[in-house]
Amino acid sequence: MYETSRLLLREYTLNDLNFLMSMTSDPETMRYIGDGSILDEEQTKERLERYRSRYSTGEGLGLRLAIRKEDHIPVGHAGLIPQIIEGTSELEVGYWLAGGFRGQGYATELAIACRDYGFQVLGKQRLVSIIKFDNLPSIQVAKKNGMSYEKAVMFNGQRVALYAIER
Repeated sequence: MYETSRLLLREYTLNDLNFLMSMTSDPETMRYIGDGSILDEEQTKERLERYRSRYSTGEGLGLRLAIRKEDHIPVGHAGLIPQIIEGTSELEVGYWLAGGFRGQGYATELAIACRDYGFQVLGKQRLVSIIKFDNLPSIQVAKKNGMSYEKAVMFNGQRVALYAIER
């Protein structure tokens, strides 16, 4: 588990399904994720299992639940996700926030924590964020995280922006 000044990040458990469902069934949250479709309960359970399966590497990879320290309310999730982008292995800084928690600096806080973990703990030399071109808030988070626009790439059948930072 790692943390920021306001948030704790911990591994998802099966008990977190309802919170994850609150995000995956919200059109605004899912607007910039994948093809933009909301997910049903079965698809969300599959996602939760996939998230949890990444923890077995012991490297601290995968999405983790972000919980506000002051009241223990989940606000979203973030983590480092291994991706293959146009044939190249990359480590993505990923983050989602649940409705009602956007615009409060949580995404930037989470992205910086993931970046620092990737560089300082895992010793990575490069991290990326994959962002849809019209997701202006996420682009701002990437810039605040020290990332710069590198190029347009095809990812999961979509043309997206690749932002990157090198150590």
